Amino acid sequence: MSFDFQSVTDRSKSRAEKYTLRQTLFGTEDVLPMWVADMDIETPSCVVEAVKRRASHPIYGYEEVPDSAYEAQIAWMKKRHGFEIQRDWMFYSHSVVATINTAIHAFTEPGDKVIVQTPIYPPFLKNVTRNGREILRNPLRKTAKGDYRFDFDDLRSKIDEKTKLLLLCSPHNPVGRVWRREELQELAEICVEHNIKVMADEIHSDLVYAPNVHTPFASLSDEVANLTITAIGPGKTFNTAGLAISTVVVENETMRQDFDDAYERIHFAQGNVFAHAGFEAAYREGEAWLDELLIHLQRNIQKLTALAARHSDKIRFIAPEGTYLAWIDCSQLGLSSSELKRFFVEDAALGLSPGVSFGKEGKGYMRLNFAVPGPIMDDAIAHLDMALGDFDEY
Repeated sequence: MSFDFQSVTDRSKSRAEKYTLRQTLFGTEDVLPMWVADMDIETPSCVVEAVKRRASHPIYGYEEVPDSAYEAQIAWMKKRHGFEIQRDWMFYSHSVVATINTAIHAFTEPGDKVIVQTPIYPPFLKNVTRNGREILRNPLRKTAKGDYRFDFDDLRSKIDEKTKLLLLCSPHNPVGRVWRREELQELAEICVEHNIKVMADEIHSDLVYAPNVHTPFASLSDEVANLTITAIGPGKTFNTAGLAISTVVVENETMRQDFDDAYERIHFAQGNVFAHAGFEAAYREGEAWLDELLIHLQRNIQKLTALAARHSDKIRFIAPEGTYLAWIDCSQLGLSSSELKRFFVEDAALGLSPGVSFGKEGKGYMRLNFAVPGPIMDDAIAHLDMALGDFDEY
């Protein structure tokens, strides 16, 4: 079966966030928006058709997420990741960010410390402080090559009796690392030793490029599973973020009760009727589409790699091991954060995510979402190629 990753679908007339907010974020609508992490690639037809079938029924009242939907995800996780989940460990959630907030309420108290490994997806930072907890920063260690590792020595030196929770991003947004089993194992040993619970955001787990392999944190051992909350879902994998459906896996019974207490205080309900249909269809019928998507995304990575090679005196780019997010090192340009954003907007006509929004460790970087059809990627490369070629005149 062949899928189309070249056709461009116009989203500018929809309420798509990345297009609607161009003026607000970039001061102009004349940019290719490649910031927020959803795809400009059409959602797989199996999902679209399932939503259409559900929409044909004329009543859109309250519905429960069907067990068959959970069962489809359980089968998917076992097949793709070797992660065995039981139905009674699972909760519906409309988003990973909501899940993180719930975990903070369930497993920490105001004034407790939550470990955050920067640079990181901005809500990791905001959720901690907005809930009256203290951020314990454990920055990732940048190697001479330019990629990233956990800094275990730094982490061990900072943990104290008020450190209760670690927010793990795996695969990591924005740096694109797919953590090796041995890396996760060492992190787990620290958390077990200090009784630190782990909120594992694994929403990008299906977007991994061979030979890299995603290891679910909770799959490391029974001991690790007993301190882990895992957030997973189809939103990134199948471009269904607008359906607002994900799941939470909590194996330990006591932790599950604590999570449920916080969960019920917030009142998540069961999501929307179209999400249920799309969720199940994605996991039952979307595998062939995903396999071809990963090939397409790797082609876009190759285009970025070639661009960086042509302008190696100005930018550095290490191909991500997972996600569809490029973490581009622009520090050689010598621009301030505001100047860098202006260069991309005014000279390259690209709307990207500034690296500093992911923490101070992101200074000099820009994050580019390359989950776009081939022609859009070619346009973006051409814009940036020209802008970097003219940069000496900046």
